[in-house]
Amino acid sequence: MPQFTVQLLLDTGTVRVRDVVCSGECSHRSDEECASATHLVFPYRGVFVRHVGRNDAVAEANQLLFFNEAEAYQVSHPIEGGDACLDLVIEEGQLRELAPKEQLRASGVLAFRRQRRRIDPRAQALVALLRHGLSRNVAETLEAETLALTLVRRSLGERTSHVAGASPGRQKLVDRAKLVLASDLSRRWTLAEIAAEVGVSPVYLTQIFQQVEAMPLYRYHLRLRLARALDLLGGYDNLTTLGMDLGFSSHSHFSASFRQVYGRTPAEFQRSIRSR
Repeated sequence: MPQFTVQLLLDTGTVRVRDVVCSGECSHRSDEECASATHLVFPYRGVFVRHVGRNDAVAEANQLLFFNEAEAYQVSHPIEGGDACLDLVIEEGQLRELAPKEQLRASGVLAFRRQRRRIDPRAQALVALLRHGLSRNVAETLEAETLALTLVRRSLGERTSHVAGASPGRQKLVDRAKLVLASDLSRRWTLAEIAAEVGVSPVYLTQIFQQVEAMPLYRYHLRLRLARALDLLGGYDNLTTLGMDLGFSSHSHFSASFRQVYGRTPAEFQRSIRSR
């Protein structure tokens, strides 16, 4: 079985969209490779770690990762289960128009300064709408291109994304906590359990996580579970079962949490991707 499966969902002169699924069989660092163009990668299932020199980034559904053209990187999978990402390549002129100048390097080649940005729930919903719409062949080309550009614009916007501003040591501690959460999304973790896995006190963990990610640990975990729901909604007929599988105590708890974050219930979102 090949480690990667790649499905081309859209390819116009403006946007190329691919659905990339990795089995995650290799837990150690992969061989070094480079992207032939600048890719904007939106993980929507599972987790992996991307290594660029000494800089590591945990890739999960709350993040957008930048794969700069000709920039060497490696990938590892510390957690079993593989991962899946929506991969976007935007025509360079359009991407320069979308990307704030302060996020780009000063060199002539289009490249982002940082390896990742955190995205907001609306961007997560756009990832799901774009992927489900194209894979089910219900989104027309013009609609899909518009969704893709809207997704990029929102993900790069200062009001709807967040760049961690922390020391490397604090960032690594937070990344370890993210890997613990991603190892079992449906588990009802306690703060003490996560802190023990990371090797710090619960008080210190909550303080550092809030400083680095600008949101509490529990809310970050909730966002991961709800992003997984966005991924699975197309394949579940029983939404109560989906909520229970993701660790919610009841259908009403799942539905209320989903609506609070995405502005509509799971059933409403499911109808939108099935019958547009």
